[in-house]
Amino acid sequence: QVQLVESGGGLVQPGGSLRLSCTVSINMFSLEDMGWYRRTPGKSARELVASMFSGGQPNYADSVKGRFTISTDDSENTINLQMSNLKPDVTAVYYCNVIYRRTHYWGQGTQVTVSS
Repeated sequence: QVQLVESGGGLVQPGGSLRLSCTVSINMFSLEDMGWYRRTPGKSARELVASMFSGGQPNYADSVKGRFTISTDDSENTINLQMSNLKPDVTAVYYCNVIYRRTHYWGQGTQVTVSS
């Protein structure tokens, strides 16, 4: 069983930045994949924002390339998403996701709202 706890969401003005963090309850070296998804208002499905195979190169949705950066902090056991130059269209609930022993685990989600 893997537990994920997200933090760092909130309200930010257009052009601003936010950093999301996901604390993972197990050693991250044992994870097969990790990433961030989001569910935008009015949509039922979550869409991939950024992902990173353990030890591999990151992968980003086209809409966030150049503005979002996914990273890990092994000392803190966190998966982070740095978001810059935010626009209103990124308003969504953001979810941390990992794959461990072929099973997906999800965090509870954190709200990100970009509005003036």
